[in-house]
Amino acid sequence: MNSMSVVQVLQQEIKDSELSLSRTYEESVYKRDLEKRIELIKWVLQNMKNPNVEICSLIESRMNETIQEINKTHSISDADKLHRN
Repeated sequence: MNSMSVVQVLQQEIKDSELSLSRTYEESVYKRDLEKRIELIKWVLQNMKNPNVEICSLIESRMNETIQEINKTHSISDADKLHRN
């Protein structure tokens, strides 16, 4: 069994997501979700480079911020703005 490090798994997730993204030609929620997924994974990898960062707490904080933003939206069009940022 191949044992991959967390960094390797995340890098593979980026590659897989980018491949899926390259095959998605029309604008859609799925495409925007892939773009956000890639952005988030790259953000995690960047923050993991700092040994002083408690990555789990940092990820939890970012997720809570995202959830709060979603909860503030009152319509589909408002929620859609989260994908455009």
